[in-house]
Order: sequence, then structure tokens, then C-alpha cells
Amino acid sequence: MIVVDCVQGSESWFQARLGIPTASEFATVLAKGRSGGDSKGRRTYMLKLIGERITGEPAESYTNAHMERGKIMEEEARNAYAFMSDSVLVPVGFIRNGDKGCSPDSLVGGDGLLEIKTKLPHLQIDVLLRDEMPPEHMAQVQGQIWTAEREWCEFVSYWPKLPLFVKRIYRDEAYIKILSDAIDSFLFELIELETKIKAL
Repeated sequence: MIVVDCVQGSESWFQARLGIPTASEFATVLAKGRSGGDSKGRRTYMLKLIGERITGEPAESYTNAHMERGKIMEEEARNAYAFMSDSVLVPVGFIRNGDKGCSPDSLVGGDGLLEIKTKLPHLQIDVLLRDEMPPEHMAQVQGQIWTAEREWCEFVSYWPKLPLFVKRIYRDEAYIKILSDAIDSFLFELIELETKIKAL
């Protein structure tokens, strides 16, 4: 496992994650198409990674107003969590473990990490009422726990003027086994296609 000291979103961060599946896209790797086969998103992600590996250049990343707002609010959420939990948070750029990686929002002590999501008011209220982490974040959170070799992740959901939602998610070995098998299969296919392209 290698911890890369860089600022998330910087040029060095993009270089550190070049050509490998990262936890933020593990749900894409797991996704199935309507007929039960691989999803179009999975294939597109694979082709982008192959492009990065061959050209040495990061694929263009999509951003929108909601994502930019989330980056701004992330620090507010981190400070609120640190105050509430009295935890010492350690910023981290990128963690690479074999041919996979992740970018947690912070490390927490020796066993935990932090994943922050900012949600619009109606979504934040729904999370608070359900009192559980939305399932769409499971692959990323368990993927970060697996990749960073941690025992738990504090999932934090935030919107100003609404209560902070915090749920500790513990390492799930059964889910991680499914994830590990899926990533292995994805990488095997990726390397096969990369070899074909290089042979042209």
C-alpha cells in the first residue's frame, strides 16, 4: 500500500490514479446491464482507463455545479464532524494498493476513515429519517475500507442548517470478497483489451 501525498483534484492526484480502478467507481465496475450482462457504464469506464494507460494522460473528468458546491461544503462537514466526535483527522491525497486506489476525505485514527457526501435538503432529510447510509454508497465505502486496509468508515452526510448525519460502517468481508472478485475480473478484461490495442 502506497499513500501519495498530494492535493485531491490536483495534477499529481490525477497522475497517481492514472489507469487503475478507484473506489469512487467501484459501483460502476459492479453494475449490470438490463439483460444481466455488463453495463455500458462499466465498459466505458474500462475503455477510459485503457486510454489513460496507453496515452499516459488522464481522461477528462466531468464536473457540474452540484459537485463543485460539494467540494466547498466538504470542509464545513469535516470541521463539524471533527468538533462533534473530538477526532483527529488526517488529510490524505491518494492511497494505492496494488492495481486499485481510493481517496478518502480523511483518515481517522489508526483504524478508520471518513467519507463525506453533501446532499440537497430533501435528500439529507430522507437520509436522516431512514437513519442509514444510502445503498448507492456501499461499493465506495467498503472499497475504501478494503483498499486503505481499515476497519471502519464514518459516513457523513451534510447540508447547512440541517442536522449532520453520521453512521459508522464496519468492514464487511463478505461484500469485500464480491468486490475483490469483480475488480479482479475487470482488471483481467482490461489488460486483455489493452494488449489488443497495443498490438494494432
